[in-house]
Amino acid sequence: MSAAASSRGGGGLEELTLGHGLRLEDLVDRDALQEVCKSFFALFGIPVRIYAQDGALLADAVQDQAVCQYVQSLREGRAACGATVSAVKSADPGAALEATHPCFTGAVYRIIGIDYDGRRLGRVIVGPFLPADLKEMPRSLLAVDPAIDPVKAKELLPKMPRVRPETVTRIGRHLQSVLDLILFSGHRALLTSQMHLASVKESYRELQEQNSKLSESYERLKELDRLKSNFLATVSHELRTPLTSILGYSEMLAEGIGGELQGEQLEFVQTIREKGEQLLALIKSLLDQSKLESGTMSFKMANVALGEVLDQVGSTLLPSAKKKGVLLEIAVAPRLPTIRGDAERLRQIFLNLAENAVKFTPTGGSVRLIAATDSSGSEPEDDVGYVLFASRPTSVIVRVEDAGIGIPEAERAKVFDAFYQVDGSSTREHGGTGLGLSIVKRLVEMHGGTITVDQNREQRTPVVDAQGRRMPGAVFTVRFPLS
Repeated sequence: MSAAASSRGGGGLEELTLGHGLRLEDLVDRDALQEVCKSFFALFGIPVRIYAQDGALLADAVQDQAVCQYVQSLREGRAACGATVSAVKSADPGAALEATHPCFTGAVYRIIGIDYDGRRLGRVIVGPFLPADLKEMPRSLLAVDPAIDPVKAKELLPKMPRVRPETVTRIGRHLQSVLDLILFSGHRALLTSQMHLASVKESYRELQEQNSKLSESYERLKELDRLKSNFLATVSHELRTPLTSILGYSEMLAEGIGGELQGEQLEFVQTIREKGEQLLALIKSLLDQSKLESGTMSFKMANVALGEVLDQVGSTLLPSAKKKGVLLEIAVAPRLPTIRGDAERLRQIFLNLAENAVKFTPTGGSVRLIAATDSSGSEPEDDVGYVLFASRPTSVIVRVEDAGIGIPEAERAKVFDAFYQVDGSSTREHGGTGLGLSIVKRLVEMHGGTITVDQNREQRTPVVDAQGRRMPGAVFTVRFPLS
């Protein structure tokens, strides 16, 4: 029944309540009807057929009677049998739900209507069978065909089952009861299926509506993001021009070109210059972020020796590291292969990482930049002079270690998001915009590499800050594939 019910897609409440076009085969499973027919035939030995309202045979359990087989072997007898079967199939049981149709053999058929919820859905035909009170062979049988053998017909007719009228009535009512139960179960299954289907359709409609809204929101956000990038690029460019003038004039004032400055005057000018350089660095970061997002950043690709790049980074940062009391170490494996990249952008990558490392490392700590080859996907060892020797190195990796506050595990997946900071409070100890690592990640990926935040560094000698907090240290690993 469920198979038949699920094969139709619902048509509204009217169809669900049998108000529009439902058929017997929509409510019942043909295998179930076949089992009903077989069980009745096994009990009573009387043929049973179940037809839909349009005359389609849905199930049957029949066995041709010997006399019927004999009559159908005769030309006129075969025509008479066909006419009788057609008349029986089209007979209307009427409001009483039962009708009897005679056969020229003396047998009869019982036609039982199948009604459900006030609708005629089909009919059951029981027979042919002989009435129990039939005593003599009917003349209509002998007259059906000139070639009929009366002796043989008389011999075969009694082999047809005999049934009393009241027995046929009980069989018919029992069939109706069984079919009513099957129809009720089938109707309930159909209602459940159709209601579920209607629910799924409604959910799908709502999902499509939500998806449409999400698509519109996504397109709107893309447009806003584009406008934001354009705004940042425009504002950054417009700020850079006057800021360059401010830095230039402050530098000339500090050098005494406009007249010798005294005491606090020189200190104020130096502060202006220092803060201006910080602002210029921020503007450069905004411009880089905008170029990366718009895909307009240019690269000058060549074979680059990472050792030279790291030495340049070390030279740039050494004064600020010494001023803070931080030891800066650079370890580059011998015969380190060159990689394909833009030397200036690679220097920007490691300068940003090393600047962060120095910024977050307290006095007395160390920052290490370690470069080596790798052929197994592992990282270089902590030993400064360690080299991963492999017959065919597949990548060059650079690890940047600090002795700072470290990065909590829950924050490691977010540190490369633009404008994200682990400590985003207004009272945070270390400044910054949160753009540096986002730019670094994009630059690394545009070189075909990857960058990861590893487990916090295990310090050989514990480092503590001014407040007495133990510093676990952070570790960034950059990997560039070798062609």
